[in-house]
Amino acid sequence: MCCHEKRGRGALLELLGALAGETLSLSFKPSRQYRVWIVERPGTSLPPPALARLKQDCEAVVRACLGGESLDYGLFAEDGSAWDRSVITLVTRLSDNRAVAFNAMPQLAVTRAGGEDCVLHLGLVMVDPEERSGGLSWILYGLTCFALFLRQGMRPLWVSSVTQVPAVVGMVAETFSNVFPAQGGTPQSFTHKHLAHQIMRRHRHAFGVGKDAGYDPDRQVITNAYTGGSDNLKKTFAIAAKHRKVAYNAFCETELDYARGDDVLQIGSIDLAAGQRFLSRSVPRSALPQLAVQAAMVLAGAVLAPLIQWLDPTRRYNRLRPLP
Repeated sequence: MCCHEKRGRGALLELLGALAGETLSLSFKPSRQYRVWIVERPGTSLPPPALARLKQDCEAVVRACLGGESLDYGLFAEDGSAWDRSVITLVTRLSDNRAVAFNAMPQLAVTRAGGEDCVLHLGLVMVDPEERSGGLSWILYGLTCFALFLRQGMRPLWVSSVTQVPAVVGMVAETFSNVFPAQGGTPQSFTHKHLAHQIMRRHRHAFGVGKDAGYDPDRQVITNAYTGGSDNLKKTFAIAAKHRKVAYNAFCETELDYARGDDVLQIGSIDLAAGQRFLSRSVPRSALPQLAVQAAMVLAGAVLAPLIQWLDPTRRYNRLRPLP
């Protein structure tokens, strides 16, 4: 093999190896107005200056949404540990490079089928009031889940959501598969109940629910939920954003006590069917070419990189193939 071929193959392996790394980092422009940056576990994957800038951008969006107030749970808790276990989606306006929205999705450690696993919690979504008609929901709610689904080789990925907003309850039920509660025809399974139990036992701090909050495991409803740092997010049913389908609004009004401050804990998954629904229903056609490029890169890292690395006889592959 000539030196040019060796260098070419080495460059390809290096690129695919980076894509197959332990953390996800994607940046692209879905439109002429915005740039999207998805970064996994920035607390450990970013250098200090980049992490500090990301924190400032997220805090600026929170202040814009809450009239200058801040939050003290999740990403904004004093210990700062959430930055080490979350996936952050940041949307920046290109005209002035100003952060206008973000989603923080904690990766919650659970035990499932006798082994360690994680549930991706849909987490905190904040959108600057000036940009709430900008069509960002598909980015903030579905894009990150879709990217992580591709990165793990299109194996089903369990997700969770805690909310009292009917529009979000309906969005989760219509976007993901096997969702309980609020998705018609999906009964509560052992997996739903088991994952929900672990989330409530181990991860209340991730979504600002205090130890004194109650929990109804059969309905997956958290009672008196707004006592653990998320107090500023409590809403009445009248002002909570409604879904276009009346059934989800009726579900929330019936099952949740808004005066007390109840939330519903939904458990579902993103699989091939959910990924297809996301692409066909949520993603604007103008964004599909960019998304296709990013998806191909993520899949290359998840599927092709391990194969190419295995076929390289000079590369050590843990205990399966030690160096000669």
